[in-house]
Amino acid sequence: MIQGKIARVSGPLVVAKEMRGARMFDVVRVGERGLIGEIIGLKRDQCYIQVYEETAGIGPLEPVVSTGQPLSAELGPGLIGAIFDGIQRPLDVIRAQGGDYIQKGVELPALDPKKKWAFKPTAKKGDEVAAGDILGEVPESPVVVHKVMVPPGVAGTIEEIREGQFTIEEEICRLRTVKETISVSMKQKWPVRTGRPVRRRLPPKEPLVTGQRVIDTLFPIAKGGTACVPGPFGSGKTVIQHQLAKWSNADIIVYIGCGERGNEMADVLESFAKLKDPRTKETLMERTVLIANTSNMPVAAREASVYTGVTLAEYYRDMGYHVAVMADSTSRWAEALREISGRLEEMPGEEGYPAYLAYRIADFYERAGRVECLGKPDREATLSIVGAVSPPGGDLSDPVVQATLRVVKVFWGLEDRLAYMRHFPAINWLLSYSLYLEQLAEFFADSVHVDFNQVRTEAMRLLQLEDELAEIARLVGVESLSPQDRLIMESARSIREDFLHQNAFDETDTYTSIEKQYHLLKNIIEFYRYAKELVDQDVELKDITSVSVRQDISRAKFIDEEKLGEIEAIAGRVKDELQTLKQAKGEAREEKAEGEEGA
Repeated sequence: MIQGKIARVSGPLVVAKEMRGARMFDVVRVGERGLIGEIIGLKRDQCYIQVYEETAGIGPLEPVVSTGQPLSAELGPGLIGAIFDGIQRPLDVIRAQGGDYIQKGVELPALDPKKKWAFKPTAKKGDEVAAGDILGEVPESPVVVHKVMVPPGVAGTIEEIREGQFTIEEEICRLRTVKETISVSMKQKWPVRTGRPVRRRLPPKEPLVTGQRVIDTLFPIAKGGTACVPGPFGSGKTVIQHQLAKWSNADIIVYIGCGERGNEMADVLESFAKLKDPRTKETLMERTVLIANTSNMPVAAREASVYTGVTLAEYYRDMGYHVAVMADSTSRWAEALREISGRLEEMPGEEGYPAYLAYRIADFYERAGRVECLGKPDREATLSIVGAVSPPGGDLSDPVVQATLRVVKVFWGLEDRLAYMRHFPAINWLLSYSLYLEQLAEFFADSVHVDFNQVRTEAMRLLQLEDELAEIARLVGVESLSPQDRLIMESARSIREDFLHQNAFDETDTYTSIEKQYHLLKNIIEFYRYAKELVDQDVELKDITSVSVRQDISRAKFIDEEKLGEIEAIAGRVKDELQTLKQAKGEAREEKAEGEEGA
């Protein structure tokens, strides 16, 4: 054990002396109260420690003790439904023991060491097993079966494996390796700054369906993909991440509140405990892990929170689950990096952020992906990461935004102008993009409809044409545009208001299946196609837009998923009503022509 003394305290940074032999990223206990910190720099016999608790009240010559272990996450049954702080201390247990505030130096196990879990083996005595092989299962929640795996770096022959009720620290299996016999329990530890190993990485092939129309149809993210949600204050970043956490078709959600307001995390905790998952019919907390490092908690712990969260996500990914991480927001994490970098007196990069900011962001996002997991049985799984970014004033040239965009493949650009217009989600359809469109095109064509991609492309074309025509309309007035251009404006308005606009607080509109999304958009595009034929034949636009089926199109998004046939039928009524209008106008023209001839 290496023990030194505090030489200097500078906010969350503590410099300790007489620490020769200490290693980078080892966890240390600082001061008389044993505050938790991590070594982030070494210089001769001095070490620089990032302390994850408030350092007020500690001073020079107080002891510093190295644990000799890196900052690690406890992994095992009991994670689902739990809420932790940035260094994986259980907040519900802390509150029960010490009140509403975290006491300095408090150290509690992340997982309850006394609770017994029902372990059922799937491997048997005499089996040769290696890292990642599944030894057995534990029903962790009504929707999550916890797979107990052989820890990474371990291989051998099972000498004994037991079934029954065990705590996470009790022996469930004994392995004979080449050198020794190893006792295996349900608990593992893994250093949070190191990605867990996989057999191989695979390209994404299917979307992470979120139920949000502007995302799934226009700018989809793949399972195993990465996405960035930048936007100014009040534009709806947190609401979007809440929606994705609630409704995405991931098996497990890890929600990281990194420097966000406490009321937002409280809202997640309260709503997830009540809302029912549409797939499992159980509450959302039965598949969720929460990491809460709110704005009134120590700044330095924000950096640890994102690594803790992604490590828990990788653990469930290794079991074969599709996992989604919501990080809100990575700007607060970057601010923690800037704070520590300034205390270390490092040469600053752009806007005071450390020069290694882009590397740290890339290192975090590259832990996402679709993978072939280690061990038997063979299994594929995905880890998707969606990070919110909060640039000052929504400035997209902010270093955190730019460093993130260089790594992620989906950009959902939020705009306060849309939010002030009460258009939610306030994702700007002209700025946003998804680089997964080509990879997911085959999935949409095969699993949804053969012309899904064509309908999407036509909708995007109309929205872009509307933007070009809007400037002309502002100068000369809408009535000065040609009927064809006014039809484009009208159809694009329908796409915006009847399809892209979505009410997160409406029971029906909050979630839309991918099949319903296709039919909603198809109805609008079908109206445009038939209407264009009539406009080209000199039918008055006001007569076309006043047909009764327009009301059906605008109300279709409030039709329940169980009544999908009603939405599909609208396309037929569009054709029938416009065809009837065409015939009526044709007959009127003929009568007029006959009358003129008779005269």
